[in-house]
Order: sequence, then structure tokens, then C-alpha cells
Amino acid sequence: MKITDIKTHVLTTPLNTVFKTALRTVDAVENILVTMFTDASLIGFGSAAPTAVITGETIASITGAIAHIRDCIIGMDIKNHELLFQQLNRCMVGNNSAKAAVDMAIFDILAKSVGVPLFRLLGGEAHEVETDMTISLDETPRMVDQAQKKIDEGFKVLKIKVGGDVALDIERLTEVHQAVRGKAALRIDANQGWNPKEAVFVGKTLEQKNIPIDLMEQPVTAENFAGMAFVRQNIPQPVYADESIFSAADALELIQMKAVDGINIKLMKCGGIYNALKIAAIAETAGIPCMIGSMMECNVSVTAAAHLAAARSIITSFDLDAPLFFSRHPGQGGISYQGPRVVLPEAPGLGIRSLKFK
Repeated sequence: MKITDIKTHVLTTPLNTVFKTALRTVDAVENILVTMFTDASLIGFGSAAPTAVITGETIASITGAIAHIRDCIIGMDIKNHELLFQQLNRCMVGNNSAKAAVDMAIFDILAKSVGVPLFRLLGGEAHEVETDMTISLDETPRMVDQAQKKIDEGFKVLKIKVGGDVALDIERLTEVHQAVRGKAALRIDANQGWNPKEAVFVGKTLEQKNIPIDLMEQPVTAENFAGMAFVRQNIPQPVYADESIFSAADALELIQMKAVDGINIKLMKCGGIYNALKIAAIAETAGIPCMIGSMMECNVSVTAAAHLAAARSIITSFDLDAPLFFSRHPGQGGISYQGPRVVLPEAPGLGIRSLKFK
């Protein structure tokens, strides 16, 4: 079963609401949709989300990278998938979001070829997970209002975006805690928005205020591994790495430095499911739990992430709410949402039936 072609299409989708973090503010997102064709008439789907401030990738770079990847793997046999994944990963340096889109299309075809959902091909049984819900960075009253609305919708875990102004961040977290106390667990995500001492100050202040926090995600800049270790050693809350981890090698180094309590795996950062499985294996060996997350991605790639999440017991936290911000979805089929429940399709592969380009 050989690859005969790979086609891309760029789709711009407005969001239901403005999404703001310490790194960027967006009201519409662009995703690159990928369709892979084979000589066996099986078709695979994937998608990539350009996030220049995190992955360094843009629409132009991703489409160009996928064109190069196509030239490197065209004609290869999908059934010889280990060789195929190796070629995908070594055909160019970086460009992980582009690689992720192609990777998930390959996995889609592999699962379809044996007639099972991808999560079952990967060893999973449960067909649903429960996601948290992100509260975008905003003025404190608006964040409180959003938190209360999401509680009313049934969400039991909220991820609060912070970063930048430490005093204001503490105010935001204090007010949100008072509004949802006993109704939802809180996680905080600084998106690299603090320096190490600021992160420690926030962690200790929250402890003094008796504000329970499930975890603190990426408090310092991605490259500051020593800073991550400093924060972890000086606050009571678990510290999770996100932007710091693009590869299994990154995960191994952070674990060896005792710099993390957990790892947020994102397909766009690591280059797809093939590499995500390596990160999960390293984390499991070290006894480090994982979260599965996403950028501002459409339901196609988040469906792929959900299949991985349902197949690995070391993945215990789920941040798969991105499609809930979208005003429309390009992938027909795939995951569905019932409040915080993310339900995976039982159809073969990803369960994406087709892609809509308008």
C-alpha cells in the first residue's frame, strides 16, 4: 500500500471568542488540512496549526515543508511504517507541525487498513476522556464570569491563563478561586510569562492563601531548564513543562534535571503520534505523568491527540478543548463533545469521514 499523493488546503476559521495568552491574542485561526492518498484507495487525514511564537512555524513554512515531505516519502509503503516514520522525521530538521499532520494521516490509514479505530490500534479500550476548559487571559471580572459559565456547562477542571503581571495574576486566581471554590479544580498556565523568582512568589502566595492548584504549567521561558528546576524545587504545586518539550530528548533532560513533575505532550510540538509515544514511554519509565494538549487546533488534529490520550495510561490529564473555541469545523466526524466529555468515534482510523474546505 504505497503513498501516491499528499495534498494540502489552508482554512481560516473565526473563533467564537477572542483567545488570549501571555504569548498571543487571536480571534481567528488558520489550519492546514492534509489529505494522503494511496494506491489501495485508502485516504488519510491530518492537520497542522501554525503557532509561530511557539513552534516557529507559519502557513507558508508548513505548506512548504509538507511539499518537501511529500517528495521524500512518495511511493513508500505504509505497511513498512517504521521505515516510513524514520524517513518522515529525518527528511528535514524541525518543522514539527508539518510532520505531525503527515504523521497522523499515516496513522489514520494504518488503522483503516485493519478496520479499527486508531485508539484501539494503539492499544486503548476506553472511547472517551474528560477535558479541562481554558479560561483565556482577560480582565479579572471577565475571567470570573467565564469560569462560572464553564462550571455551569459541566466542566470540572479549569485551566486559567496567566502570565505577565504577577500581582494581577494573583488577583485573577484569587477571584476565580472564590467564585468556583468546591465546584472545579484549578490549573494555571503562564505560557512562559514569569521569571523563576516570580513563579516561586506566585506559588508560595497561593499556598499562603490556601488556594489549591492542581498544577503550574510552563512558568518560565522554554529554554530555561534550570529555571524550571528552581521553580519546582521551591513551590508546593506540581510543575508541568509544555513549551520546553519538543522531543523525547527534551523530556529526558528535564526529567534528569528533576525539573518537572509532569509533561504536556502536544503533537504540533513533537512531530506527531510516533514521537509522542516516545515521550510518553520516557515519562512512564520515570514515573512522570503526562497531559495531552493542543494548540489552537481544529477537530482533525485534536481527534488524533484524543486517540493517543485514550491509548496510554500515563496520560492522566486532558486539555483538548481547542475545537470548542471554533465557530465551525473542517473535519466531518471525529471527536464529539458532551460537556467536558470527549467522545471518540468507533469508526476505523481517526473517524474523520471527510474534510470541508469552505
